[in-house]
Amino acid sequence: MGPYSVGENQSSSGLKYDIGASRAKMVTTVPSSPTLFVAFLFVTSFLVLATSSKHGSVTRHYKFDIRLRNVTRLCHTKSMVTVNGKFPGPRVAAREGDRIVVKVVNHVPNNVTIHWHGVRQLRSGWADGPSYITQCPIQTGQSYVYNFTIVGQRGTLFWHAHISWLRATLYGPLILLPRSNESYPFENPYKEVPILFGEWWNADPEAVIAQALQSGSGPNVSDAHTFNGFPGPLYNCSNNETFRLKVKPGKTYLLRLINAALNDELFFSIANHTLVIVEADATYVKPFESKIIVLGPGQTSNVLLKTKPEYPNATFFMLARPYFTGMGTFDNSTVAGILEYKKPLAPKNIPTFKPSLPAINDTSFVANFSSKFRSLNTAKYPAKVPQKVDKSFFFTVGLGTSPCPKNQTCQGPNNSSKFAASMNNISFTLPSIALLQQHFFGQANNGIYTTDFPAVPLRTFNYTGTPPNNTRVTNGTKTVVIPFNTNVQVVLQDTSILGAESHPLHLHGFNFYVVGQGFGNFNPITDLPNFNLVDPVERNTVGVPSGGWVAIRFLADNPGVWLMHCHFDVHLSWGLRMAWIVEDGKLPNQKLPPPPPDLPKC
Repeated sequence: MGPYSVGENQSSSGLKYDIGASRAKMVTTVPSSPTLFVAFLFVTSFLVLATSSKHGSVTRHYKFDIRLRNVTRLCHTKSMVTVNGKFPGPRVAAREGDRIVVKVVNHVPNNVTIHWHGVRQLRSGWADGPSYITQCPIQTGQSYVYNFTIVGQRGTLFWHAHISWLRATLYGPLILLPRSNESYPFENPYKEVPILFGEWWNADPEAVIAQALQSGSGPNVSDAHTFNGFPGPLYNCSNNETFRLKVKPGKTYLLRLINAALNDELFFSIANHTLVIVEADATYVKPFESKIIVLGPGQTSNVLLKTKPEYPNATFFMLARPYFTGMGTFDNSTVAGILEYKKPLAPKNIPTFKPSLPAINDTSFVANFSSKFRSLNTAKYPAKVPQKVDKSFFFTVGLGTSPCPKNQTCQGPNNSSKFAASMNNISFTLPSIALLQQHFFGQANNGIYTTDFPAVPLRTFNYTGTPPNNTRVTNGTKTVVIPFNTNVQVVLQDTSILGAESHPLHLHGFNFYVVGQGFGNFNPITDLPNFNLVDPVERNTVGVPSGGWVAIRFLADNPGVWLMHCHFDVHLSWGLRMAWIVEDGKLPNQKLPPPPPDLPKC
């Protein structure tokens, strides 16, 4: 596989849109070179049927065939689970207001689900995708149709598998364009380029997490980080596996950045260039400049790259490496791509510049960067921050231990226990039947789940100070039930049990406003008055600071069952998750419709 290039003679997305037309048109363009494979990764493998509505919206049909395919990176060939044979997977593109219909057919031995990360899924919770929460998995030889509408969202999201660690290879971009008669609230870019941060594993990630859960130890780490599936020249045997972005001088490029990595927050920078951040998690933000950005797993961001006015007679590395605050092992390596200016008869042997990245554990940089995000809060894009709170919650998040089974040797803490993770000291146990199905049919009393997840920790302690001697977690399938249209506030507090650590927390079914954050233990008396209730950033995934806290607010206007979890897959596997049950409202348009007839069965 050769390097990935975005050619200047075509749309970088592989899709052209008639922005001025009364309805969106999707026209495929054929790449002129095999090196355009990744930039063109959807066009050769999708079926799009555009059916107009009276509002100018269309229905876009896609088909995902889950198949095994041999892929080679770092001189290592392995069979991996893919969508339509692509790694990363195909892009899904739509406009605000469009309906997306995706038929997923499972041809592999693994059970599969697909999550549309960040999509609000208003009254379409059956299409959200987390296994055993909103659906049972799609089994071998079975299929399921995900059907949902994009309401009030535009920007960059992504889709990924939401079962075990299949997300390592099953992921791809989800591009949400403005309506056909609307434009961006920033400079119209010359080209748009998705860049997906991921990982390459020589081993099978499913075997890695299975072994870790069996032994109770921390899992092995990935062998490389990737841009659009390519590790780049800083790894052995990887010179020809490099993401290359070819640009023209004096142009503005929109980079759609997606962190799809399993377990790594990442610093990212382009040598000698400044980025302008204009969007986060598919919501516009007040633009601000930065030479370095940070993306946690599950976070996305649109940034403007303004190229130099003249040909610079140089090329420039794009680098990403982890931000890490934990005490375990991690993939401490750097992925490199190359930004190169296109010029006829360009001279050979020109210099390549490298950017500087912060220290691996530079928490102060991350906090300072995160504090710069603000909602636009304009008449057209208002920040609808809940000014009053109906229900308030305080959740601790962090690591812990569970006992080693009898007659088994464990390799977790002190070689006598297993690693676990929890919220309010409860490690979530996946049910055997999807929670949404149980809730919808009124089967909450069958013992599969309970509705007594605590609103505050059952035992208080100095959360960021000396940890308690007892590190054991409890286990259960516990949920919180809240009425429709409840204004919710949640303070997420990191703990120092087995070491303070940053946690990217993702909430399904909602966007939330990040109204406050800080270090140490949250203090309602001194911290509440400093909350930003004017223009806080609106996100679907937020980093809980290492040794600190973050406060979020959202309106529970979406009936269904919604997972909230750490987007480090290792912590997710260890139980750092819980579920919200939002009850139906009184009106017909406030109720969850019945499940589709092809909903998978457990």
